[in-house]
Amino acid sequence: MGIQLEKWIIEASIGMMQRAMEKGEMSSEDLVAAYLGRIDRYDHRLKSVIEVNPEAMDTARALDRERKEQGSRGALHGIPILLKDNIGTHDQTRTSAGSLALANSIPKEDSSVASQLRAAGAVLLGKANMTEWANFMSSTMWAGYSSRGGQTLNPYGPGEIFVGGSSSGPAAAVAANLAAAAIGTETTGSIISPASQNCIVGIKPTVGLISRRGIIPLSETQDTPGPMARTVADAALILGALTAQDARDAVTLSKSRLALSDYTPFLDRTALAKSRIGIPRYYYQHLDEGRLALIEQAIHVLEAEGATIIDPVELPCEGEQWDANVLYFEFKKYLNDYLKTLPETVKVCSLEDVIRFNERHAAAALKFGQDILLSSNRTSGTLTEQAYLDSKRRNLELAGRQGIDAALEHYHLDALLILGDDDVNDLAARAGYPSITVPAGFVSEGVITQEGYTTKGPHGITFVGTAFSEPALIRLAYGYEQASRHRVPPNLDEIRG
Repeated sequence: MGIQLEKWIIEASIGMMQRAMEKGEMSSEDLVAAYLGRIDRYDHRLKSVIEVNPEAMDTARALDRERKEQGSRGALHGIPILLKDNIGTHDQTRTSAGSLALANSIPKEDSSVASQLRAAGAVLLGKANMTEWANFMSSTMWAGYSSRGGQTLNPYGPGEIFVGGSSSGPAAAVAANLAAAAIGTETTGSIISPASQNCIVGIKPTVGLISRRGIIPLSETQDTPGPMARTVADAALILGALTAQDARDAVTLSKSRLALSDYTPFLDRTALAKSRIGIPRYYYQHLDEGRLALIEQAIHVLEAEGATIIDPVELPCEGEQWDANVLYFEFKKYLNDYLKTLPETVKVCSLEDVIRFNERHAAAALKFGQDILLSSNRTSGTLTEQAYLDSKRRNLELAGRQGIDAALEHYHLDALLILGDDDVNDLAARAGYPSITVPAGFVSEGVITQEGYTTKGPHGITFVGTAFSEPALIRLAYGYEQASRHRVPPNLDEIRG
């Protein structure tokens, strides 16, 4: 191959892989073999990959032949990418959202995300583990746990450091260099939180930028897939490959939608000097000393790069009490719709069926119970309840127009700056707005939170903007990443066994 792939692959970017393949120094088959080898050696403890794709090697060989005979399709040609286990693929891997109820479910067709990746020449390496039902099953379920895949662990401190959820598997796998990148999904913090906790980059796009067709749903209002990678450049590259309109996901047809097929022109090292970034101090109140120090360090870096920091900024929605009605009402409706699209061989056809399956297999399926599933099932499934309509309207108005937008406009900001697991993530999710998280460093001595996990370990800072402000957020994230360089791979020596 001309290179020592086993050593070289650690922290290799997609651009580096592509250049090496173009020069004939390595092949897609080599890449897939190397990643499968690492999964075999290290993932028995991490449990970040729920299933490898038995077709991956054949796909890689076919793409290698195509490269020689016809040339490359582009920047993702031959690149191995993992998909979260709720992103549908019509191949030999299942799509289960981590649930035993769907452990043998193969959709009738690819999701829009999977089909776009295949068209770009990516190799679908397999499915990554996740918090079961996108962490909408039990109020006591641990982040990263699924009855089908077990407990995903953080490679920076397996069993000790919080892994984040629900895209836990994609985050841990990318952090541990078990794939070139991954696609996660987010409803409320499910890309940003695990990316932050695992020292990688995560982009949660504006709802409507990427089609959700073929993804096991939680909330039509808030769900979106997005890229998870080790660098901003890799994440931006993947984002551009996923933005095609989809007539079967109406939100992608909105007249207000601003989508590009290439976000790499926004990788601008000098952009920070022309930016205005707001510090919403109200949302920093819960931070312990270690995490607050990280974000203060990040602010110092941004200022040193020429950014104008507005500190503090206030959001009109500060102090609002929020509910989860949109999720409880929409989950039943849209899950039932999804399950009806599956082949007749899948006998689980409704949320009620899922609940009954779990009860029949309680020893394996109900380690943490299913109180959230039961609560959602008590809704009508018609989305006609006034409590739902009021909550949806309130979310969009108070979190969006009277929250994030109001602050951005009043202070003339490009973005708000928060820590990766901050409450502003929830505001962005409710409004359907984008965010991007970037590694910001490590907390060496954490504290135990109310949720029972330690704040020790990696954390990212997150830039939050208004609808379809991905170009601006990528500029800021890239500038900070290049100035700070906090991404460090985990030491997997103690994991191997």
